[in-house]
Amino acid sequence: MAYTKGRILISKNPTEVIDLAEKVFTKHKADGEKSQLNALNDQDWSKIGPTIVTARAKHIEAETLKGQMEAAYRERDLLLGPISDILKSSRNMLKAVNAKNPKRLTEWGFNVDDTTAPKTTKATKA
Repeated sequence: MAYTKGRILISKNPTEVIDLAEKVFTKHKADGEKSQLNALNDQDWSKIGPTIVTARAKHIEAETLKGQMEAAYRERDLLLGPISDILKSSRNMLKAVNAKNPKRLTEWGFNVDDTTAPKTTKATKA
């Protein structure tokens, strides 16, 4: 009988990890006392195996919440467009009305940066 030196890859995808763990645990339980996995010293399938069901439930919960989060962000973004537009219009109108004293916009909650902008210079070609 020929032996192979094939690599055994374990996915990093949570669903695939949980699926594989279920298969291994099922086989381990079916083999009972004859399971080769009983030889593991520092880990115990009888303790870790039952947590697979909880891991799957938490994964499903996380995916559901992720979907709800993405939907909430989409709804928020739809509302933010008009809010941003009215804020810009309000800022522009207030800045025009208070052209000589833009600091008055702080009364409406705007942050006013009255420092002078640094002058940009064209880089000289070498």
